Amino acid sequence: MLQAMGLRTWAPAPFQAQTAPAPAATAPPRAVVPAARATEPAPLTRVVVPPAQPVLLPAVLPVVLPVPLPTALPHLDWTALRDAVASCRACSLCESRRQTVFGAGHPQAHWLVVGEAPGEQEDEQGEPFVGASGQLLDRMLAALQLTRAVDGPEPPAQRAYIANTLKCRPPRNRNPTPAEVAQCEPYLMRQIELLQPRIILAMGKFAVQSLLRSDEPIGKLRGRVHRYQGVPLVVTYHPAYLLRNLADKARAWEDLCLAAGVVRRALSAG
Repeated sequence: MLQAMGLRTWAPAPFQAQTAPAPAATAPPRAVVPAARATEPAPLTRVVVPPAQPVLLPAVLPVVLPVPLPTALPHLDWTALRDAVASCRACSLCESRRQTVFGAGHPQAHWLVVGEAPGEQEDEQGEPFVGASGQLLDRMLAALQLTRAVDGPEPPAQRAYIANTLKCRPPRNRNPTPAEVAQCEPYLMRQIELLQPRIILAMGKFAVQSLLRSDEPIGKLRGRVHRYQGVPLVVTYHPAYLLRNLADKARAWEDLCLAAGVVRRALSAG
């Protein structure tokens, strides 16, 4: 019908199986090199991690920074000096003390007795030479008609002022260190300046070392008169030592008599 109408017709060509054209002549095929095989990851291993243990850090002690001594120390009177000692934090002993041990006695006493360091009872009561050693010292002074009492009718020549080289008790009554003695020394020096004693009785190793700057044993230093800034000084044993060594009480009595003779001669000379 389309041809009759003069129209051109189109029809799909019959299906023919398509074949790949023959490959052109090429070079001989190359050997195929297998690619490098990637390294396989190691199999995963289950790791059991124990729970974290608490780390115990060592205890950190508070750092005690030394506080300088008052610059006006050489000019303090008795009251101000006592207050300065009570508030002193120049060394680590301030951390363990109960209270300071300033001294006891009349401020015009002719005798100055210097001990070593406060013990447990001194630390509790705030007074030097208490307990058994203090009782022995009081008996030794009474034998010379001396007293540490502040009140009473006794003249200054029959009064004794008691002080220690250290104003604070070392923990567990250990020996004081040279640094601790050096820090406390200005307080004792000012006490001596205020008191202006006629005689100093140094009792015990550390009192002797501080006042005389000597490492010689007491046995070699006793029996003669020394000087501390012009003041006569007699060396003797500490009462606590005498309680343990009764045989040396006779030597201590000799030292007291030597000191008493020095005072009598000074009073006689005017």
